[in-house]
Amino acid sequence: MSNMTSGLVGTTGSSSAGDPLMIAGRRFDSRLFLGTGKYSSNAVLSEAIAASQAQVVTVALRRIDFDGDEDILDALPPSVLLLTNTSGALDADEALRLARLARAAGLPDWIKLEVTPDPRHLHPDPVETLRAAEQMCKEGFTVLPYCPADPILAKRLEEAGCATVMPLGSWIGSNQGLRTRDAIEMIVDQATVPVVVDAGLGAPSHAALAMEIGASAVLVNTAIATACDPVGMAAAFRLAVDAGRAAYRAGLAAPGVPAPSSPLTGFLR
Repeated sequence: MSNMTSGLVGTTGSSSAGDPLMIAGRRFDSRLFLGTGKYSSNAVLSEAIAASQAQVVTVALRRIDFDGDEDILDALPPSVLLLTNTSGALDADEALRLARLARAAGLPDWIKLEVTPDPRHLHPDPVETLRAAEQMCKEGFTVLPYCPADPILAKRLEEAGCATVMPLGSWIGSNQGLRTRDAIEMIVDQATVPVVVDAGLGAPSHAALAMEIGASAVLVNTAIATACDPVGMAAAFRLAVDAGRAAYRAGLAAPGVPAPSSPLTGFLR
């Protein structure tokens, strides 16, 4: 099994290297996080991680087979931070149990908190998510909660001690893009922790848009894992995240009334 307990990650070739992302005191040079579900094989997953240059990779605890011949952790390079997620938890108590099991197994204390009682849409339960987050933070976990794009809830999660907030862009696995744009913009505007857009991003352009409006990072799974060429798509998302972040830092021009970009007076005669 790969050593996934490494927390501090190295610099990659990404253009984000001069614009690091800080979460709970740790530096990341990539702003693209990767999920690990739906890949056709561990080999493809490993190649996609390399192409994406992701430094944070999330894995559901229930998918880890510590005694198996081919565990999903074997596909993850030692340089990435393993973000254990509580996928499948129906309420706060179950999410807490999964986080404690991960800690007992020697996995990092970084937890992607997911509480999804609706198995069809996997929409996060706001009440149980906040309840779990409050207790996890008290127990010393570094909590990154997947949550509805609700500015009030995001602020409550931040006040509870969460290291980030992770509002959904649209239904998880839907590839519908940034349907919650207005709410995410409000969350970004008020947040003092990184905002990671998680779920629903189906194309590199969706990721670029999330970065352009001020998100600190994005997490992508289905759009990469189910692409015809997952490795190529992982590279495309990497470029899009870098481009969106660069555009945000440069300052996007405000939309306005159409006007010519060339002068209409002062021509040489």
